[in-house]
Amino acid sequence: MANRILVLLAAAIAPLAGAELKGNLDGFDEFMAKAMQEFKVPGAAVAVVKDGKILLARGYGYRDVSRKLPITTETMFPIASITKSFTVTALGTLVDEGLLDWDKPAREYLPGFRMYDPVATEQLSARDMVTHRSGLPRHDAVWYSSSFTREHLVERLQYLEPNKPLRAKFQYNNLMFLTAGYLGGRIAGSSWEELVRRKALEPLGMKRTVFTSEDAQKSPDHALPYRKNRKTEVVSEIEFTRWGDVGPAGSMNSCIEDLAKYLLMHVNRGTFEGKQVLGRNNAEQMQAPQMAIQGRPLFAELGESAYGMGLFINSYRGHKHVSHGGNLDGFSAQFSFLPNDGVGVAVLTNLDGAFLRDLTPYYVYDRLLGLESIDWVGRFREIESKARDQELSADKKGYTGQKPGTRPAHELAEYAGEYEHPGYGALAVRVEGNGDAAKLVMKLNDVERPLEHFHFDTFQVPENPLDVFEKMKLTFPTDAQGEVSTVQANMDVNVKEIVFRRAPEKRMFETAFLRAFTGEYDAPGQPWTVALAGGKTLQLIFPGAPPRRLIPRRGTRFDVEDMTGVTLEFKQEGGGPAHEVVVFTPDSASVMPRKK
Repeated sequence: MANRILVLLAAAIAPLAGAELKGNLDGFDEFMAKAMQEFKVPGAAVAVVKDGKILLARGYGYRDVSRKLPITTETMFPIASITKSFTVTALGTLVDEGLLDWDKPAREYLPGFRMYDPVATEQLSARDMVTHRSGLPRHDAVWYSSSFTREHLVERLQYLEPNKPLRAKFQYNNLMFLTAGYLGGRIAGSSWEELVRRKALEPLGMKRTVFTSEDAQKSPDHALPYRKNRKTEVVSEIEFTRWGDVGPAGSMNSCIEDLAKYLLMHVNRGTFEGKQVLGRNNAEQMQAPQMAIQGRPLFAELGESAYGMGLFINSYRGHKHVSHGGNLDGFSAQFSFLPNDGVGVAVLTNLDGAFLRDLTPYYVYDRLLGLESIDWVGRFREIESKARDQELSADKKGYTGQKPGTRPAHELAEYAGEYEHPGYGALAVRVEGNGDAAKLVMKLNDVERPLEHFHFDTFQVPENPLDVFEKMKLTFPTDAQGEVSTVQANMDVNVKEIVFRRAPEKRMFETAFLRAFTGEYDAPGQPWTVALAGGKTLQLIFPGAPPRRLIPRRGTRFDVEDMTGVTLEFKQEGGGPAHEVVVFTPDSASVMPRKK
């Protein structure tokens, strides 16, 4: 399949019949042919708008390489994070109507709303959500790996630790945009989807645009996803990925014909065909800097960056530039315009991480603005090649970060179990196979991957440049009692490792199982009593003191509530009543027989 892509690509560069090119875009088709070949992009669709009109809307290459099906102006692509600007557009119409105040705390619209940080809980506003200044790093694995509903994802925010104070720093965050869309739907008395449909899609006549990849795939004209192996540069078709209920942050799918209309509306500051779809003030707020983005621009032609509301802002060769990219498994896109020049470009591709999406608008602007031509293809190709060469160099020199010659501290079965995090959800680990063929397999919510030993008690997802979870590492610390009770996962480089705690076995909440441990135990001085409360909870009762809950741990082990490091392990024979309990403390162990 991968080899066929490269063979067919050269034959697929001829564009479909479309409007005659105008202005300075003569030779644009040849440019696309060269750029697509250079970056091995299977297919692309491009729209260019100028002075309130669609100057160009064309498809290039293949939406399905194996069947040689061409890209058309109606081919459906995920637009990924370009969705964010649709969410802000819809929210802006609610502001226009007086139903939403950008700067009012979200709790005034969502009374149950909670963040990990109590200050953010009380003060976080819709503007904070759509300008990436919540203090929360990405935490993308929460939604990417799961089928949690949008409402459940919002509820889990309270368990996700920030790494910066509210409004202190720009930190891109999909969960905040998801929450903003959820908020908009609640205010409008509908879903986010219905709000965007009424406020943006219908007024713009975007009849083909849909809200999920599943709906896009129902169209006979939809693009298939492809990924390039960053080491071999071989392009392969990949499976569609279910991206979770990311909705307002990145779930929409569109075609270049529809996206051109949306582009015209934003270039014209909220106006489309004489209709004010979005109030001019809110359209301009979207295009005005709200948060500075630290760091030097990649090229001298680009100005310092900021984020508006659902859109990035910088300058291109002295011209104000507003844009937003989109990237999901197998697809990448760009939405770009120069508002003061009345020019805009939209690019859709079916290859993720494609530099083609970034360089195409620059090429168009050079031509339409009459600027000296820059070899953008060569510049971006040099960056891509250098990154590849440096990674291959590290491989060749054995720079992996691995400590060779180590072994796990436990048998594989000791790592197996169900682990939980209140924000990230469930992480299950099981043993597959027997003997020397035995291996661990992890399942993070809906995502399942094999694990290989890396070093000591750290395991990783095997290397595979086509897998976004490649080299994800899980570490299993051994606690003071010699057990594996937690798993640490490196989910986000901007936050400390996420700790999943081993979940007790389900039987540890069953009355029949727990009843075997009830009774009096012969402790020094006065007996300890273990009683069953509510049919599902054991309590430890010291004479004259309030009962302490016994917290299920594993097997027949229970931790004592509010007594750090104190664990009770009930001993029984053949599943009958416990005949003794072993009391483990941080510095001792003792056996208390059950009283007859």
